[in-house]
Amino acid sequence: MSLFLFKRVLTLIATLIATSVIVFLVLEILPGNAAQMLMGADASPEAVAALATKLGLDQPAWTRYWHWVAGMLHGDLGNSYAYGSPVLELILERLALTVPLALMAMAFTTVLALIVGVTAAANHNKLGDVGLMGLTQVGIAIPNFWFAILLILVFSVTLQWFSAGGFDGWSEGVGAGLKALLLPALSLAAVQAAILARITRSAVLEVMREDFVRTARAKGVSQNAVLWGHVLRNAMIPVVTVMGLQFSELLAGTIVVERVFYLPGLGKLIFDSIANRDLIVVRNCVMLLAAMVVIVNFVVDVLYAAIDPRLKASDI
Repeated sequence: MSLFLFKRVLTLIATLIATSVIVFLVLEILPGNAAQMLMGADASPEAVAALATKLGLDQPAWTRYWHWVAGMLHGDLGNSYAYGSPVLELILERLALTVPLALMAMAFTTVLALIVGVTAAANHNKLGDVGLMGLTQVGIAIPNFWFAILLILVFSVTLQWFSAGGFDGWSEGVGAGLKALLLPALSLAAVQAAILARITRSAVLEVMREDFVRTARAKGVSQNAVLWGHVLRNAMIPVVTVMGLQFSELLAGTIVVERVFYLPGLGKLIFDSIANRDLIVVRNCVMLLAAMVVIVNFVVDVLYAAIDPRLKASDI
């Protein structure tokens, strides 16, 4: 087990280093000049050059990369060109919305997918199975931004149960904050729940063919007890894999949904920073999203060891 974790930690570190290099290089080759964007099209070349020197844009690329990495290791992400504020403060302020939104969406995704997937497997080739799988096919085909607009039309415009957008902050109360994020979370969860439900169904059906399931049924254990107490845990390995990938996708997917619901999250910060050519904010936000994906995959690998006893024994 210790060797298993050691290998995964080494892979995590190497992946983060490679990701930082790629993110830096990709943003370096983008056309445009941040100093020119901040000064305006009518600024003199001397003023633009002076601002570029102040921002450190005249330094070699490798020097700026080293300063960026060293700053991240010390918790100093620099100051935004456009906002004039520390980048870390800007990101933490926006993450207070984006992370709860992604967690809510993941919770909805997991609950819906497990219920639908296990129920469909329990009614294999019956009307319930066909109907539920038909609904999941529709869910996969629906873009989340279109579903978000549909939710706004139904629950905000027609029924007027929820606000059509905006977020007043957690200072208004946890209940009010969760209510404001409910429709965005559902719009994010719809597609992901449909995908995960189909994978859950397939995994459960495969495990249901195992000998231990027939033995449990022969001993008089009820079908629900077998499904939820024995089959589901053994079917969780492929499900957990997809859940890890989906949570990473939900974190990135919030960018689009935040624009639809006009939420001041990480997505709005990235869009505004791209428009302002605020590369230091864009670079750190993209690196943060990439690091979240890598770390989530690492957590999934560790969960394998907790779910599958074969990994504990083999240390692979």
